[in-house]
Amino acid sequence: MFGKRLRKPIKKHFPTSSSSTKAIGDCAEQLACDWLIERGLKLVEQNFRTRYGEIDLIMQDGNCLVFVEVRYRKNSIYGSAEDSITAKKCQRLAATAEKYLLTRGFNNNTAIRFDALAISPAKESDLHCTINWIKNILL
Repeated sequence: MFGKRLRKPIKKHFPTSSSSTKAIGDCAEQLACDWLIERGLKLVEQNFRTRYGEIDLIMQDGNCLVFVEVRYRKNSIYGSAEDSITAKKCQRLAATAEKYLLTRGFNNNTAIRFDALAISPAKESDLHCTINWIKNILL
């Protein structure tokens, strides 16, 4: 199901476990956005919402429009961040991306890609995270 993977530990302090889920999610999305920008992608839009769902990040990678799902797990009790990317989630992501393309006036020739950034605490330290960049999750 998943395409190319790239793992990299990074230093990032997340809000405490007593923080709201939204605060932790916002922090993870900002980390993902900054991380992708450092790798040459450009931010187009964040948190595009429709009745089908939400796209966390929409980025430009050369001539390709990239729809990015950001997943964060503070532990693996209920599965890893990668495990949380289900077929149903991918269907919602595709439907939301289709709506985005229609409402923003893109044509059928627009190159698109669906990626995921799975973020989890590194085992060595609470101050480090591991980012797993999974390209082409909708192969």
